[in-house]
Amino acid sequence: MNENVNTINWFEISVSDLARAKKFYETVFSIEMNQMEMMGMQMAFFPSTNGNGKVSGALVQSDMHKPSADGAKIYFNGNPDLQNALSKVEDAGGKILIPKGQINEEVGYLAFFIDTEGNQVALHSSN
Repeated sequence: MNENVNTINWFEISVSDLARAKKFYETVFSIEMNQMEMMGMQMAFFPSTNGNGKVSGALVQSDMHKPSADGAKIYFNGNPDLQNALSKVEDAGGKILIPKGQINEEVGYLAFFIDTEGNQVALHSSN
C-alpha cells in the first residue's frame, strides 16, 4: 500500500435534521460548515484543506442515511485537548457517554458522546 494514502478518506454522519446537526457540530468544534444539495441529499461539509492528506466528511440527510448509535465509530481530532470540544457537547444538545479518559501514555485520551441526531461519536487527543 502507498504510504501517502489514508486508510480512511471520507466519512458521512447520518442525520435526521441537518440544520440541528450542523449547529451542534459548528458549536462543539467552533467551525463553519458549508451546506448544499448533492444527488438528492442535503449535506453539510466539515472544513478541510485539499491535498494535505487530512480526512474529511459531511453530515448527510437523505432517505438512505439513518442515524444510529451503533453505526461506524468516528474519532474526531480533539487536539490539543479534547476537553475543549467535549465541554460544549451538552450545551449544544448532545450527551456525554464516556468522559475524557486516558487510553495510555503513548496513545493519549478519548471520550464518547451522542450528537443531536443519536449518532455515537468519539474524540481523541494527545493531552
